[in-house]
Amino acid sequence: MTQAEKEQDNGKEKEKERDKEKEREQRGVKRPIAPPTIPEPLQEQIQSNFVIVIHPGSRTLRIGRATDNLPLTIPHVIARRHKQSSQPRYEDAWLLRDGLNKPESNEQRQNGLKMVDQAIWSKKMSNGVRRTPVSAEQARAYNCQIRPAVLDSSSRVKWTNTSHHPPYLIGDEALYVKPTDCYNIHWPIVRGQLNVHVGPGGSLTAVLADLETIWSHVIQKNLEIPLKDLKYYRCILLVPDIYNRQHAKELVSMLLVNMGFSAIIVHQESVCATFGSGLSSACVVDVGDQKTSLCCVEDGVSHRNSRLSLAYGGADVTRIFFWLLQRAGFPYRDCQLSNRLDCQLLQHIKETLCHLDQDITGLQDHEFQTRFPDAPAFLFQVRLGDEKLQAPMALFYPSTFGIVGQKMTSLQYRSQGDSEDPHDELYLLATHSKQDQSSKSASDRKALSRQGGALDGDASGQGGIGEMSELPRGSGGSGAMQGETDIGAAQGECLMGVGEAEDPLSTHLSRKTAIMNQFEGKALGLDKAILHSIDCCASDETKRKMYSSILVVGGGLMFHGAQEFLLHRIINKMPPSFRRLVDSVEVITRPKDMDPRLISWKGGAVLACLDTTQEMWIHQREWQRFGVRMLRERAAFVW
Repeated sequence: MTQAEKEQDNGKEKEKERDKEKEREQRGVKRPIAPPTIPEPLQEQIQSNFVIVIHPGSRTLRIGRATDNLPLTIPHVIARRHKQSSQPRYEDAWLLRDGLNKPESNEQRQNGLKMVDQAIWSKKMSNGVRRTPVSAEQARAYNCQIRPAVLDSSSRVKWTNTSHHPPYLIGDEALYVKPTDCYNIHWPIVRGQLNVHVGPGGSLTAVLADLETIWSHVIQKNLEIPLKDLKYYRCILLVPDIYNRQHAKELVSMLLVNMGFSAIIVHQESVCATFGSGLSSACVVDVGDQKTSLCCVEDGVSHRNSRLSLAYGGADVTRIFFWLLQRAGFPYRDCQLSNRLDCQLLQHIKETLCHLDQDITGLQDHEFQTRFPDAPAFLFQVRLGDEKLQAPMALFYPSTFGIVGQKMTSLQYRSQGDSEDPHDELYLLATHSKQDQSSKSASDRKALSRQGGALDGDASGQGGIGEMSELPRGSGGSGAMQGETDIGAAQGECLMGVGEAEDPLSTHLSRKTAIMNQFEGKALGLDKAILHSIDCCASDETKRKMYSSILVVGGGLMFHGAQEFLLHRIINKMPPSFRRLVDSVEVITRPKDMDPRLISWKGGAVLACLDTTQEMWIHQREWQRFGVRMLRERAAFVW
């Protein structure tokens, strides 16, 4: 065969392949993604020191090479210089938030505190004696007469030097920018999501630019990696369990296209937490600074139905602690929640003094120092009683936070679709259900023709039943049968396409929407949220596994006695049927004696070393060619 004939045959084969592909697309079959122009070697050995793991938090960024023992931990904040000197200053709030100054806020706070005091009184101490709440008035009489002692005429703390007019400042430098300097302060992530708002620097473009600047600065300055060398590096990005698809897509694009990483893996915080702690299955409770997320993970897979995000965390505990301190006559009377250095001080006092140990009782004396720029260093004495226990207990009685009119609970919803991904799950669900319906009606017509049409009415009735029984399998209805709360609009339309099912199903969906709205308005206590998350698992065996391995990560519950306190509440509130099935309920707060704040980052570093992750890498050229479709194809979770 001549060369020309060979080329002709090859051309015919390619044409046949194209025809087959068009036919598959018309039938609604998911088109496989073609390999990149220059294929990447799939089994190449990844060098872990060329993998950077990024775990962005609302208040703290953790970043480092996968080979590092510990990540770099810096405040996730940026100060940007004003473009014009007359520009008004803007600063994102730290401890303050919406919903605190409503008329009902104080009443709600007081009612929550009553429930906290009732819980303190009802639980016995280890010696069998009931604990008696201590009145704030007893501490107030002492604290109101306290005057600070001068430790040093100079605090030796300086404002950040801005005389050379840097365009931006990162981390601690940003926190110590003088309030009179021409800089705006931005926290680009709030409650686990990008901090998009209507104020200055609140557009999606501006927030992404802030993140790119912070991460690039840290990589270049702290990790000592020139940005031009990022083409030799890969990145593992940790995202929340309940993630915003649009935001995740933009972050991947930023890392691969703008910053120039060669490849990326996107994975969920909860699954990485199990990798970092060495557990195969666990109910992961991540108490962060501004949000608390829960998710049941089994063998490296996050159960979609069990995901839950609560819009409160350690910062809310700090704020309620400050309110309790003020009731007790806090001697540092100039403390303001709008001052970022005061917020830092309050965080430190909370971490030092607060606890969840019922055996610590009565009034106790403590001391703390204030060291601020342009001021002497002061030493304060303070006498406190139950305030140290009441503040962290607000996590179990969140009405104590006094937040009114805000969405406090979030669940995972189905994707609403993406214009860049025409073959997304909504398209597949719709085409699959249509195929099921057409094939079913075809089989019914054949059956009718065989019967000669004698049983016309009965057969059509059976056909209706058949459609109802088949359709949920083709359109994700099995998830709804298990209590899944994330039926999307397109999926609902697809389900309601069946004539006989329309009325009951629309009623079911409207009822579900009403339940969801009511559910999302409430702030579940941490113990109730754990029970809810475990209860959403499909089988009793999975639930049993989760009860026997409740993993607490993040820095929001690092209080003395937290492990025993949480265990006691879970055992008391778990369904009686499971008390017989579960051998032992276990709460793990420090797996392998590691800092719980670093567990998820460590899991990302472990992920980089696993052979099974080779197929999860999204390469830069693939992303440029196929975009968000790569996340659906390669992400380790259902995109």
